Amino acid sequence: MAQSRRNLTYLLVVPLTVLFLIPLVWLVLTSFKKETEYLAYPITILPVTWQWVNYQLAVTMTAFSRYLFNTVYLAIFFTGLSTLSSAFVGFGFARHNVPGKNVLFTLVLAMIILPNLVTVVPQFIIFSRLKITGTYWPWVLWGLTASPWHIFLFRQYFSTFPRDLEDAAEVDGCSRFGIFWRIFLPNAWPALIISAIFNFQWVWGDFVNPLIFLSDEATTLAVKLSGSTYVDPHYNRLVTVTMAAVVLYILPIAVGFFAAQKRIIEGVVTTGIKG
Repeated sequence: MAQSRRNLTYLLVVPLTVLFLIPLVWLVLTSFKKETEYLAYPITILPVTWQWVNYQLAVTMTAFSRYLFNTVYLAIFFTGLSTLSSAFVGFGFARHNVPGKNVLFTLVLAMIILPNLVTVVPQFIIFSRLKITGTYWPWVLWGLTASPWHIFLFRQYFSTFPRDLEDAAEVDGCSRFGIFWRIFLPNAWPALIISAIFNFQWVWGDFVNPLIFLSDEATTLAVKLSGSTYVDPHYNRLVTVTMAAVVLYILPIAVGFFAAQKRIIEGVVTTGIKG
């Protein structure tokens, strides 16, 4: 019976895996083709001659390094702020009993199902009146106000800590912030890792917010690669060079995900043990 279930699982998983991998494989193979080969018909799967120069052109034909630095800088800065603020709020919901806590937490959960696009227009009006559009200040404010999903994540994790640990710290004269900073936060590394990974991935893959709130000089790779960045002297778009740039763009996230895959699963499982 168990073997039959395992075979059925493989029968479903393998075709789905192949289906999801087809676009990625096509992207990588196209990045090694000549432009004429990409436009040729009938379509060829493998490149006739592997064009490694496409990757060189992807870096040299535009200010790739500058926009890469913008993306990394913004992602790291936001990740640090959002992870710490979410952990602090999650600690409050998990370890403090105050009137109205359950109502506030319900509102936090409701924010999880609210699409981000719903708040774009109100946020743009507020930020434009504050004269902080074109800068990284919106990400500072978003990071300081924490993330609803990550608040829930830390709340679930901190709820599993034994009360005796907290009581012992209070007897030793440790403040509430000291208990969070010295005891809870250092022992919350599974939740911290998964929160940091998802925060970093959100900024790295975000297209709408940088397009709306950032200037051209401060924007990220996601925005620049979506435009007609790579063109020939006749302003025809170089698709194969663009594909090479996209591969370079997604490579760090893909490598980071596979390297931290065990930690991600461990964090999800650990933070979901108890309510």
